[in-house]
Amino acid sequence: MIKSAITVSLVPEASGGPFVFWDGLANAFEQAASLGYDGVEIFAPGPDAVDNGELTRLVEHYRLAVAAVGTGAGMVKHGLSLTDPDADKRESARVFVRQMIEFGGRHNAPAIIGSMQGRWGGNVSRGQALDLLADALEELGNHAAQFGVPLLYEPLNRYETNLIKTMSEGVQFLDRLSNKNVRLLADLFHMNIEEVDIAAALATSGDAIGHVHFVDSNRQAAGFGHMSYQPIAAALKEIQFDGFASAEAFPLPDSQTAARMTIDAFNKYLR
Repeated sequence: MIKSAITVSLVPEASGGPFVFWDGLANAFEQAASLGYDGVEIFAPGPDAVDNGELTRLVEHYRLAVAAVGTGAGMVKHGLSLTDPDADKRESARVFVRQMIEFGGRHNAPAIIGSMQGRWGGNVSRGQALDLLADALEELGNHAAQFGVPLLYEPLNRYETNLIKTMSEGVQFLDRLSNKNVRLLADLFHMNIEEVDIAAALATSGDAIGHVHFVDSNRQAAGFGHMSYQPIAAALKEIQFDGFASAEAFPLPDSQTAARMTIDAFNKYLR
C-alpha cells in the first residue's frame, strides 16, 4: 500500500524552498497527524540538529513514521558534493551523508541523495563525475544496509544537475552498481520537466523506485498545477509501489492549505 508523507524543513538557509512545513518538528507531526498522513519527511541541517529522543516521542505519540531524511543541507549549508574536484571535500560530503544515514536509520528512514550529487564541469568530465558518484553510492548504499533501509538517489532536472536527469538514466546508472541497496526517488516535478511520459517512465522503472515526491507540475501542492495524476497512480499501482509518496512542495498559498490539498489528492488517487 502506498503511504502518504509531508515535508518539514529545519534549515533556515533553505528558506523559500519546496517544503510544506517550516515551524519545527512538533508542529509538523501534529498537523500531519491531524490530516491523516502516514509519515513526515525531514530536511534537517545535519545529523545532530534533531534530538533523537524528541523525535522518537513524536513518532510514538502521533503514530507516524519518519518517511525519509534529506541530505541537501550538506550542499546548501556547507557546499559539499560527492563529485567535487577536491578529494577532501568529497570525503567531507561522504562523512556528512554517512551521518545522515545513521540519523535516519535509527528511525527506519532512508536518506536521500539529491543536490549532494553535484555536477560535472571544469576539471571533472561527465564520465569522471559519474565514476565518483557511483563509487560514493556503492559505499553509502552499503552503509545504509546496516540499518535495514535503502539509500535513495534522486535524478534532478537540467537546471539542478547535469548528471542524471531521467528515470531511465537512473535505472541504467543503478545497474552499474554492485550494491543493490540503492533505489531511485521519482520526483514528479523533475519528471515533468525531463520525461516524455511520466507514467510510462514510472512503469518502466519498476522496483528500482523506492520513494516518490508527490507534487504538481509547478512544484506546488497537488491540484495547483497541470499534472495528470490518474495515469501516474495507475503506473504506481501497476509496479506495486508500496513506499511513501511525499509532498516536497512549496507552502503556497500557505502550509496548511498545501498540506490539505496534498492529502486530498493522495486519498483520491493513491489511497
